[in-house]
Amino acid sequence: MTIKPVVRISDRKLIVKDRTILTGVPDNVVAASGSSSGPVEGVFLGAVFDKEDSRQVVPVGILRDVRFMACFRFKLWWMAQKMGDRGSEIPLETQFLLVETKDGSYLESDDGNEENRIVYTVFLPLIEGPFRACLQGNARDELELCLESGDVETKASSFNHSVFVHSGTDPFATIFEAIRAVKLHLKTFRQRHEKKLPGIVDYFGWCTWDAFYQDVTQEGVEAGLESLAAGGTPPKFVIIDDGWQSVGTDPVAEESSEGEKKQQLLRLTGIKENAKFQTKDDPAVGIKNIVNTAKNKHGLKFVYVWHTITGYWGGVRPGAKEMEEYGSLMKYPSLSKGVTENEPTWKNNAIALQGLGLVNPKNVYKFYNELHSYLASAGIDGVKVDEQCILETLGAGLGGRVELTRQYHQALDASVARNFPDNGCIACMSHNTDALYCSKQTAIVRASDDFFPKDPVSHTIHIAAVAYNSIFLGEFMQPDWDMFYSVHPAAEYHASARAISGGPIYVSDAPGKHNFELLKKLVLPDGSVLRARLPGRPTRDCLFSDPARDGI
Repeated sequence: MTIKPVVRISDRKLIVKDRTILTGVPDNVVAASGSSSGPVEGVFLGAVFDKEDSRQVVPVGILRDVRFMACFRFKLWWMAQKMGDRGSEIPLETQFLLVETKDGSYLESDDGNEENRIVYTVFLPLIEGPFRACLQGNARDELELCLESGDVETKASSFNHSVFVHSGTDPFATIFEAIRAVKLHLKTFRQRHEKKLPGIVDYFGWCTWDAFYQDVTQEGVEAGLESLAAGGTPPKFVIIDDGWQSVGTDPVAEESSEGEKKQQLLRLTGIKENAKFQTKDDPAVGIKNIVNTAKNKHGLKFVYVWHTITGYWGGVRPGAKEMEEYGSLMKYPSLSKGVTENEPTWKNNAIALQGLGLVNPKNVYKFYNELHSYLASAGIDGVKVDEQCILETLGAGLGGRVELTRQYHQALDASVARNFPDNGCIACMSHNTDALYCSKQTAIVRASDDFFPKDPVSHTIHIAAVAYNSIFLGEFMQPDWDMFYSVHPAAEYHASARAISGGPIYVSDAPGKHNFELLKKLVLPDGSVLRARLPGRPTRDCLFSDPARDGI
């Protein structure tokens, strides 16, 4: 008796538990058993092409008569959800695809027979060598596989393990098992439950961003801490966001008129803090002054600061006197076709127009370690590392997007491990699989685009995105559903979501603008919070319904 694999290609069909998911599978699509990746009955898909190239696209079959939920990148930095029932509705840059068969029952049978059960199939586009895969649909309802290296000199024509496909009758168990199988295959990342969660997740916090934006000062930081504590909700961690670093424009820009200078992209010019975070009496104390105030006077347990993965938005300024040893060179982003089509306005981004000072990958550990060791010596406990997806656009001439991302993340992990023993790191603007599939250490990831306090239509979109993205992201890290205002028309909505998120709970209130009645529902008198054991995710009955777009 021959036992048929649970997931297999037969007669040009992708068959899962005897249900046909894809039809018309092309002859150049190849399948390999997933049995070597642990006790999971899945299959790897790849493809063979006629010639080598740095970008390859192939249909893998027609998808119809199902329900699906896709996590796709609608921006370079961020994913959101998309639901549908046919291949043509699958968006570009899909990084996670969950498919539900329409026939069958949600209920378990008394004898354990699964023949009549609803079946869930998960498609995970992967990293293969220097190529990163994603999924997309076309007008013929075909599910397409897109493979890109991000470097015209990095080419290939044969792929064997570009997508992993797994199925089961429990969607959440199926996803967990699939990602575990991929972990065993790639050996480049760890799952959430295998990582050390930083202590901030169990305490209430405050972030300076929406309170001050880039105008943050150490006086402003202290005012915010005092204000929250006075109302009976003492923060135990603070994130000093953008605005503390030493930055400047390019030398040519500094010689231009004042009007032009305001439009110039800022770049990092030094490791240490700017003048706003230095005391007049003793400037050498630097950022340590506000850290000591926060911890000794206001009882904070953790102080984090913000920086981007390239140092600052415009990178490290080439030739800056204090930064020459890092070998920063100007690079201009080259976006993938899918991102360009999903986010056409990116072509007007300041980084696209003015370039980015990229630290030589050979020197990036030195850069991170010197930055983080300085911060650690001042009492800083961790960093929020922003702008992470920019790396995928800068791989030309450096071995491609996957290789550059790997080098930077290995260096970041090593520096965080050496300087912040609580694993103090939050990943932000990081929703590409280049980064996810090399995330061995970082345990917290921002789950969606920002909380936008001044945009009234953004709030349902935000909450839906963090919840659906957490289905995928939550297997790698603890999703962070972002800061919010406690005084805001949507404050209770956001607070309720944070309470079930399982992630850190923090606000970005301006000093003196707090709803303590609301905050006391989240924060215990000692500044701790009651945290959910697992990441918040939609329940099974909501997996394929989009509350942000269903018109209800």
